[in-house]
Amino acid sequence: MTHLRIRGLAKRFGEVTALGGVDLDVGEKSRTAIVGPSGSGKTTLLRLIAGFDRPDAGSITIGGETIADGATMLPAHKRGIGVIAQDGALFPHLDVGDNIGFGIDRDASDRQAHIEQLADTVGLPKSMLRRRPDQISGGQQQRVAIARALARKPRLMLLDEPFSALDTSLRGAMRKAVGDILDAAGVTSILVTHDQAEALSFADQVAVMNNGTLEQAGAPRDLYFRPKSAMVAEFLGECIILPARLENGFANCIFGRLDVFEEDNQPASQLMIRPEQIDMRRNGPGGSEGCAAEVTGIEFAGPQCLVMLELKPGPDAPLVLMPKRAQIVLHGSAYALPEPGENVWLTVKGRVHPLR
Repeated sequence: MTHLRIRGLAKRFGEVTALGGVDLDVGEKSRTAIVGPSGSGKTTLLRLIAGFDRPDAGSITIGGETIADGATMLPAHKRGIGVIAQDGALFPHLDVGDNIGFGIDRDASDRQAHIEQLADTVGLPKSMLRRRPDQISGGQQQRVAIARALARKPRLMLLDEPFSALDTSLRGAMRKAVGDILDAAGVTSILVTHDQAEALSFADQVAVMNNGTLEQAGAPRDLYFRPKSAMVAEFLGECIILPARLENGFANCIFGRLDVFEEDNQPASQLMIRPEQIDMRRNGPGGSEGCAAEVTGIEFAGPQCLVMLELKPGPDAPLVLMPKRAQIVLHGSAYALPEPGENVWLTVKGRVHPLR
């Protein structure tokens, strides 16, 4: 069931079009991640949903209630929306308990019990409630911010890059903890992030913004393996785009004849391959499909190193299928790296996706 419905949402700042008519549906009790390059409009979209800015056109509906449609502009504090900012935005003069209980009626008889319950929900011990924000870690501050937002029992939670200030080692654990907390509370959430891996792992739906428009929205796997454009393909991860011809349900390219997804059997001139789909062997061809390559460089990066390669197609390869740039980069195990100047054989596993 759709919980948040956005139709034709537009916003300009002077001569700059921040949003150019965005349509987006967010399911009830689901997680959506909004990603895109800087200036793509993702933060503007979040601010319009929250009620911090007024849209120039379009409508926003939550749970069947229209909160913005031109004439109607429900104030931010009446929308029932929780917001978690990048730095948590805690009140430095209040202790943890009072930060969590900021939105709870101070005269409520069960106020303290409610605060302690919220602290327990986000994994904070009662002993921490009397500390000030500067006396706890960044991860703990984010938990306090989540508890404070949950105290108002929001019908929608907006997360504006809440993990970007955390250490790399903490981000993954914190991301999972926040997702579990929101799922347990049954709260629909929207995450704005510049981290593609974070979006793909956190969300049920990923929406890719570009130049104020929504390029594509859908399940993370669909967008990663079957993007609608080269922009979406390249933004969501490393990819190799090659010229190709589609014939009888197969794609012909420099790597030979490859399987495509069943629904992709339409004319196309380009093919997207993710680097992890390519197998690299050091002992020559193992069949009729594949392409030779020369190792031009190695970049050590711990467990997964970068292998720079120049494709070496055979003499019978059609010129129309020759890529403009024959250089590609793959990841390889540090324990089985080829040497610069060595020739290897590359084959593609799995189905590939044509780009139109």
